[in-house]
Order: sequence, then C-alpha cells, then structure tokens
Amino acid sequence: MTHYTHSRRAFIQGSVGALAFGALAACSNGDSKDSGSNKPAAKGADFTGEGPISWVQGKDFSGGMVQKRIDEWNKKYPKEKVTLIELSSEADQQRQSFINAAQTNSAAYDVIGLDLVWVAEFAANRWIVEIPQDMKPEGVIDSVWETGSYRGKQFAVPYVTDASIMYYRKDFLEKAKVEVPKTWEDVKKATEAVRKLPGMQDIGGFGGQWAKYEGLTCNISEFINTCGGAIVDDSGKVTVDSPESIKGIQTAVDAFKSKLIPTAALEWKEEDSRNGFESGKVLFLRNWPYQYGNNMKELGPDKFGVAPLPSIDGKDYMPTLGGHNCAITTNCKNKATALKFVKWWTNQESEQYNLEKQSNAPIYGELYTKDENVKKLPYLPTLKASLDSAKGRPHAVAYGDVTAAIQDAIYPALQGKTDAESAAKQLADKLKTIIKN
Repeated sequence: MTHYTHSRRAFIQGSVGALAFGALAACSNGDSKDSGSNKPAAKGADFTGEGPISWVQGKDFSGGMVQKRIDEWNKKYPKEKVTLIELSSEADQQRQSFINAAQTNSAAYDVIGLDLVWVAEFAANRWIVEIPQDMKPEGVIDSVWETGSYRGKQFAVPYVTDASIMYYRKDFLEKAKVEVPKTWEDVKKATEAVRKLPGMQDIGGFGGQWAKYEGLTCNISEFINTCGGAIVDDSGKVTVDSPESIKGIQTAVDAFKSKLIPTAALEWKEEDSRNGFESGKVLFLRNWPYQYGNNMKELGPDKFGVAPLPSIDGKDYMPTLGGHNCAITTNCKNKATALKFVKWWTNQESEQYNLEKQSNAPIYGELYTKDENVKKLPYLPTLKASLDSAKGRPHAVAYGDVTAAIQDAIYPALQGKTDAESAAKQLADKLKTIIKN
C-alpha cells in the first residue's frame, strides 16, 4: 500500500495530523499489547554517530528502483553505506516487524518507513526519536508534513503521500461504447454493458482491496465517508453507527451481494487487485497511484485509463489519505548519518525520482504542476483532485486495535453473514472501549 499530492495550499481535507489511512497502502490485526502506551513521547535525540545504516520499508514493486536510488547515495557516501531491507508487502506485517525489533531492542533497523497511521503509536512508545524542528523542507505541503507529528512535535518526515484513484479498462469500455462513469450508478450501467460483450459476462465491476487487512479499513472508510458518515468524527467521537455511516456500509454490502464487486475481492490486497485488473477480471479498480507505472508496462496506454472515483448519491467520493514517513529508531547507533540520509531521501531530487520511477506521489506541491511531469504522467491532475478531498483514518495511539476492530466487524457483513446495522453497532461498541476522548 503506498501512495501522493499537490500544490502548496493544504489540499487534504479531514483529520490528517499524525493520523493515517495508506496503500501502497497501505496491515495486520493489531493486538492490544502492541498498540498504545501511557509513556511520554521521547525527547530530542543526540544526532551523533556516522557510519553504515539500514533503510527498512515494505516490498519494492518498482523493479529495483529503490535500490538504484540507494546506490547513488552509497556511491556518494561510501563510508556511510545504506543497506535496503525489504519487509512484507502487507502493511500489518511490516508494522509487526517494526514492533518486534523495537521491543527486543534490536539495532537492525535504523531508518524505517512508517505508514502515517503508525506515527502516533511509535512516538508514544518511544520507538522512534523526535527530529530537529528545522527539518521541514521548503515547499513541502503543510498537511502532508503534519502527518509526521505527535503532540505538537515532529517524529517523522513524509517521503510519499497518497490517495486512491480509479483505474478503468479503456479497451473494454470502448468495445461496449460506454463513457467513463462519474457516478456509482454509472459504474453499474457500464458494468452491465460490458458484460453483454462476447466472453465478458463474468467480469467483475468495481474492484478494490477487501481482504481482512488494512486495505479493508481504507476501502470501507471511503464508502462511509462518501455517504456523509465517519468512523470517528473530527472531535474524536465514535460515529460509525450513524445513519450516514450505516448507509456507507450498506452500499458496500449491496455491491458484494449483487456481484458488482466480485466475491474474489474479499481475498484481494493491492497486488491481487492489480493482477485482477490487468488480467481482465475486473472493469474498474480502486487502487493507489503506484499502480500506474505497472499498468503502463503490463497493459500500455491504449488499454487502461485513470479517472476520479465515482460519486455516490450526489456526494463526491472521499478517498482515504495514505502515505509513508521516514522515522529514525531509538536504537539507531549512527543517528547523524540517519538524519543526513532522511534529508537526502526526502529532497526534491529524490521525490522527482520516485515520481518518475515508481509513480509515487511526492510531498512537494510544485512537482504536480511542472509541465514535463504532467506530460509524462497525465494522471497527476486526477491524483491532485483525489488528494484535495482525501480524508484520514481514525487518529489513535492504539491504531492497531482500531483497525482490527473495523476489520472484525465489517468483514462478516461483506460476506453476507451479518447486516450493515449490526456490524456498525458492534464496531461502535468496540471502538468506544479503545478510543478515549
């Protein structure tokens, strides 16, 4: 799960700071023992020590582009070599690996790529260190920068932001002579039209990441938020059992029941859904911007396109805010090198590289408006619009428990084992025991 933005103004709406919703997303059931702490946040670190360090992140799907960029650092600073450590492709497992290392006082991980929703938890538990106040780069989007803060202090530096967008099979729509849909009803009509084509009767309509992991939290949040509800409102109050929130859950439940969202999507994570889209198993797909580069390689520009996600009952789709931040672990021995690397890894040159080579959304607003970028990556305006309306996931130190509760309550409803209202009530009761206002 990973994932992006634009323009110097704060384009991201909703509860962003120290929060996190993101694919690339974008993943595991958080246990209570791992999430939450009453410890005060760590104080500023002593940034001394130069020498080798590790950069630890989720699996790289860019075909080695991350290592190639690190090779440039290693060539420039051979005495401060950075070793890339790739973890699982699943966010839940990445988080657990980071927690295991911190709780065992391991020095194996120096600079880690944290999903923005983990920042509060890791800062509260003193697993990462506060960074200098003068670290904010010029031109970084303010709302993106705030995702690395906790209790008014900065503990992480964003290196990629994110919001979901809709991919569509251009070739199939053209054969069916159907326009790219702008509304949920149009998605249904377009799917029906394509299913009338020879050999296309079983194609899925609208795909996403609905397996029981962090992707489910991101996807169901979008339906809830778009229908005017919220899992937790901006004041921290649990509102997932409101009529609007229940409507959002019901919309997703109905889509599975009618096969508009294929049953197979209940087992889909990011790469599963991408593979399904590229192999022609689904017509439309909600996924993160990183997929664009892969689609260009696998399908080519004539077979797919990118569009805003569809409105529901007249309400604009509200994508989930995603993104990843660099954080320096408490157990890092060479913190001077780590800090130097973070500055380099998040500078404009690195962000431009990540945009071009990995389709990763940069943290600098001006990179979204550069003529050469828009020419090479025509989806940038669509991504910017998505980020303008993106909303964060519930802000909680015990975020692992929050997302696990969401998954436990919603997944059975999507399977048809319970109804939307019961799922919402169960989830509300559970969240009230986890989130303390």
